[in-house]
Amino acid sequence: MQPKYPIYIISKGRADSRLTSKTLDEIRVPYKIVIEESEFDDYNKGISADKILTLPPGFRENPKYAIPDTKGRIGGSIPARNFVWEHSIKEGHERHWIMDDNIKHFYRLHKNQKTKVTSGTVIRLCEDFTDRYKNVKMSGMNYQYFAPASQKKRPYTLNTRIYSCILLSNDIKHRWRGKYNEDTDLSLNILKDDWCTILFNAFLCGKITTLVMGGGNTDNVYVDGDNRLQFAQALVEQHPDLVKVVQRYNRWHHHVDYSPFKKNKLIYRDDYVIKGGTNEYGMKLHALTMDQYKKATTEFGNAENPYYEQT
Repeated sequence: MQPKYPIYIISKGRADSRLTSKTLDEIRVPYKIVIEESEFDDYNKGISADKILTLPPGFRENPKYAIPDTKGRIGGSIPARNFVWEHSIKEGHERHWIMDDNIKHFYRLHKNQKTKVTSGTVIRLCEDFTDRYKNVKMSGMNYQYFAPASQKKRPYTLNTRIYSCILLSNDIKHRWRGKYNEDTDLSLNILKDDWCTILFNAFLCGKITTLVMGGGNTDNVYVDGDNRLQFAQALVEQHPDLVKVVQRYNRWHHHVDYSPFKKNKLIYRDDYVIKGGTNEYGMKLHALTMDQYKKATTEFGNAENPYYEQT
């Protein structure tokens, strides 16, 4: 099954790697990769023109897209993210996906085994589950490395931050802003308005660790290195009632108290009909050939279930 909402990939300086677009091409899912006009030729070498959406001239200075935080900071992908939001609205969509450009594969988590998927069905599943509820304005997939085999995970976590692989409702008043920790900032603004967020653990994205790849925010937001203290302090300034700076593993981090949002309960849409039984959406496990198995174990090591793929 294909997703019903448009997928946008924000990309910069990664015409060669293009991990997310390659992943979506592999599972035959349509998308738009959003780039600056100056990079069109580089990206067009590996991606057909119909999959490329170029940002308009002056988008970084346009106040509709370039929205600062409360301290006047702005940068990174914020203007591009807000352009995508408005583009989706003009196209008449109720929601849109926005994905980072360093996602390698999607997975289904079942009985603590992560199995690589080979179709876009899991994306559609996230959409359909989100659409059950009238008050979910943001949802998305957890990172695969946040779901180790040694830990039990519920199918989803309610009312927390959503990162990197995000399904957003187009009708909320907030937009992306600032320069640092924009995913957490937007999540908190949505939760403070008494809406809900859903972080899926049953379906995961293979997000590559920040600072490993060049391009993207690595070359602008992180240009001076791993300034985690500055990032954490910026989030405290936006949400002093919920965020504090802590030190863990010899590094500075932000710590967010999500407990006030336990009161935000899921509310079914008026037209949603609860059905019995289990709908697998046609997904089946397939045993890999020996060549596929060797490739999987070389690529993934022991992080995933290399014996099967999910279609």
